[in-house]
Amino acid sequence: MKKTKISIIGSTGYSGKELIKILLNHQMVEIVHLISSTYAGKKLCEVFPEFLNQSDKKLEDINLELITQDSDLIFTALPHTVSMDLIPKLLNQRLKVIDLSADYRLKDPLIYHEWYEIKHKDIDRKFLSIAVYGLPEIYREEIKQAHLVANPGCYPTSIILGLAPLLKNRIVEGENVIIDSKSGTTGAGRNLSFGLHFSECNENFKAYKVIGHNHIPEIEQELSNIYYLGNQDQKKLKISFTPHLLPINRGILSTCYLNLKNLQVKENEIFEIYKDFFRGEHFIRVFKPTDLPEIKFVTGTNYCDIGFKIDERVGKIKVISVIDNLIKGAAGQAVQNMNLMFNFPETTGLIL
Repeated sequence: MKKTKISIIGSTGYSGKELIKILLNHQMVEIVHLISSTYAGKKLCEVFPEFLNQSDKKLEDINLELITQDSDLIFTALPHTVSMDLIPKLLNQRLKVIDLSADYRLKDPLIYHEWYEIKHKDIDRKFLSIAVYGLPEIYREEIKQAHLVANPGCYPTSIILGLAPLLKNRIVEGENVIIDSKSGTTGAGRNLSFGLHFSECNENFKAYKVIGHNHIPEIEQELSNIYYLGNQDQKKLKISFTPHLLPINRGILSTCYLNLKNLQVKENEIFEIYKDFFRGEHFIRVFKPTDLPEIKFVTGTNYCDIGFKIDERVGKIKVISVIDNLIKGAAGQAVQNMNLMFNFPETTGLIL
């Protein structure tokens, strides 16, 4: 069987490392290039000893001419604002690309400029217009045909999946949506930061970017598309979002508060709406209202677990959604998208 040839640009960040781990066990692909400007020339197992006896592949500096010659798909696992320098060159070589940064998630380059404080280079939207938001449970058919997939952020994945059934079925109001999310420290990447030192994080719990987190426009864009059925003339749904840093390595738990439209709706009715919305979705697990998901249930997996409770006293529904930020929130979802793009069984390599 001829294998699909894969390259990873940005292979030694947390997401890149998880991609390698998954792809080494994916029987339908072959990794041909691992790009890391920081560790070029070293073997993968020298940087990450856990790959001893699994891969002695050498890490390379970026050489687009070489990469484009023998790759079918390229994952770009680079910092925000960096990918947009490379992706047009890759697409012009007729390669397929899955980008794990935020550079092609937002459809409006002016909104990107507002939230990331740098002008988007695709100002005429040549590539933004063809980028598909890579949430398989929402955009599966579009992903199958895509040449550029914008892999969602980790917080947005947990939130959008948790809220999509309620918004699509107009069970809740589109106003006064409050989202409170907690993430493990790997969500901030591998770059050194004082606030991520062990002594700062351990035995601590804190909010950060309480106003203006750059995942907000991505969440609002996608929740608006679901609630207003993609009608661009409708007003945009707005959220109040507060992220927190947990003293754990990985995992996200999002608690979302929404006002119910019908105060007489019962939990068993909403449970059936969730089950119907996610029917056939292998990586979504909906908990009965008597139970709630926890981070430890999804750590090391590509699952998104969702639970909810109705607070009748105040007319709200509280939705709890948990994922592993490095897998369903990054590398695992990227591989799920790759499987769709190349017509592989969607779960291939992801039953970890």
